Amino acid sequence: MTALTTRPAPDNAPATHKPARRGRRPGAKLWEASPLTYVALIIAVLLAIFPIAWSFIVASRDNSAVYKIPPPLTPGGEFLANTTRLLNNDQAHFLIGLANSIFVSSVVTISVVLFSTLAGFAFAKLRFKGANLLLLIIIVTMMIPTQLGYIPLYIMMIELGWLGSLQAVIVPFLVKGFGVFMMRQYAMSAVPDELIEAARMDGCSTWRIYWNVVLPTLRPAAAVLGLLTFMETWNEFLWPYLVLDGDTPTIQYSLKILATGNYTTDYVQVFTGTALAIVPLLLVFLAFGRQIIGGIMEGSVKA
Repeated sequence: MTALTTRPAPDNAPATHKPARRGRRPGAKLWEASPLTYVALIIAVLLAIFPIAWSFIVASRDNSAVYKIPPPLTPGGEFLANTTRLLNNDQAHFLIGLANSIFVSSVVTISVVLFSTLAGFAFAKLRFKGANLLLLIIIVTMMIPTQLGYIPLYIMMIELGWLGSLQAVIVPFLVKGFGVFMMRQYAMSAVPDELIEAARMDGCSTWRIYWNVVLPTLRPAAAVLGLLTFMETWNEFLWPYLVLDGDTPTIQYSLKILATGNYTTDYVQVFTGTALAIVPLLLVFLAFGRQIIGGIMEGSVKA
């Protein structure tokens, strides 16, 4: 038998190396959430949820629950009875206030989103004289607190005869400078000029370009603007308190009437009204939140 001998490899032969183990990227550990991060997030969520949960807990109990130490942390069984008593309150007109707030907030939100997307598209993609000056005026209006205009606006409502009517809380807020500026900034980056030029070459008018091309692209930002506008209008108290009366209240005006009773404050009714007033906001957030999250995920995939 002949022994097999191996010849040494030549000097110029390529060296063979074992495949290196695939390790973590150098900066991967920086993006991992530590246990302390989860603890901080859980505490933040609990602090944010507690006022809402506390409103429903007190709304399901009697007035003694407000003064208990430690306070009760579980709901009772009197929510329906407290709700019935609230709806039968002749002074607060809670159902009227709830319906008025839904109507006012919806109209203002639709108007703000529509006009803001229109103006934002015009400022971002159309060329016309005075565009920079008009945009500067809009930015200046954002720097002026809304409360400074309440006195001349109140005088205007008197001259128009709108005191005590819902027009007084709708018409002055149909357009917001913040919405126009926000849509303009988003349209500049989200709507490519080539897309608009291609639509024009296909024979689309400016209105059709806005409706079929620009508006679907602005949907995530429009959802954010709609959510913020609805919440701001829903929570507005001072202006409705100035121009409306007890017969045509908004939800915040009705809560104010509940909180200022004739002799004592019925805190259970206040918390019951607050809990019911939160429900429409939660529904709107669920409806708009899906659009917001979907737009963020779509943008991240495209990036």
